[in-house]
Amino acid sequence: MSSMEIHEILEHLPHRYPFLLLDRVVSLELEKEIVAIKNVTINEPFFPGHFPYHPVMPGVLIVEAMAQAAAVLSFKTMGRKPSDDSVYYFAGIDNVRFKKPVSPGDQLILKVKIDRIMRGIWKYSGQALVNDEVVAEAELLCTLKVIK
Repeated sequence: MSSMEIHEILEHLPHRYPFLLLDRVVSLELEKEIVAIKNVTINEPFFPGHFPYHPVMPGVLIVEAMAQAAAVLSFKTMGRKPSDDSVYYFAGIDNVRFKKPVSPGDQLILKVKIDRIMRGIWKYSGQALVNDEVVAEAELLCTLKVIK
């Protein structure tokens, strides 16, 4: 099991501000699972509009944070880094459930496990937790596509 600071995360994800949704990887076991952290702050660019008088992190961004954790796990497992000639895409999102809102000041713990890899499609099960309570869960399908 290994951990990753932000500089190494940036090497394994093509995302950048304002769309980078991981702050740290707490643990990563190749071919198995990852646990990552997203610190949710009032400075996030989506909070002024979602919602001005009751800020809530959009559910789609919680799912995106799970997908970014999955991408780091996949790139590390493949022993490669993102490049200009490829993109790691969603191929599907199933059984998404949002259980509680996520607010500024929360620390989102993202737990993602590889369920299966078949013909270039990676299937994961993901959970997002705040204070040891599941706030969201989803099954994710992703694939690496060459674009050039």
